[in-house]
Amino acid sequence: MKSLAAETVIASTAYIIAFFLTFEALMPVQNLFFADFHSSASLLFLPHGVRVLSAWLLGWRSSIALLPGVLLTYAYLAGSNVFLPSRMAGIAIAVLAAPLVFELIARLWKDIRPNSEVEPCWPCVMGAGAIAAILGGILTNLAFGSPPLDYFAFFIGDFAGLFFLMLLLMLVFRQLRVRSN
Repeated sequence: MKSLAAETVIASTAYIIAFFLTFEALMPVQNLFFADFHSSASLLFLPHGVRVLSAWLLGWRSSIALLPGVLLTYAYLAGSNVFLPSRMAGIAIAVLAAPLVFELIARLWKDIRPNSEVEPCWPCVMGAGAIAAILGGILTNLAFGSPPLDYFAFFIGDFAGLFFLMLLLMLVFRQLRVRSN
């Protein structure tokens, strides 16, 4: 139980940080360059990277670990409307899509989740993240009744956010290895 509490604090905090970086720093810049882009979608949605990496590391536990962070960020955007059926569906999709994709890949192809005996397959994680972006984007946009342009914007933002976050983590871990040698 203690481990789940720590996982929840870490995953939800990472999600909230990624969310605020996206909506308070990146989105204003995006709006400057794409003023005619009439969508609420971020073209660099970092929280998707947190969702995918959490699902990869924690499996189904990531749903519980991310739930407080996802709920708080939805409440920040929607206020009291966070409890509307479409928002609740969006929250469920946000916490369930990535672990579902990793589970399906494990059952239908091979288990790409972390294993001490096998090196991580980063292209596989990116592929799972792309599938989760498609699944999550379709379901979320259906729940919200969004126009077709938003489907593409969600996918681009989710995939770019995952790629950027993985690149950033790779550079951080490389620097840590260099400094420890």
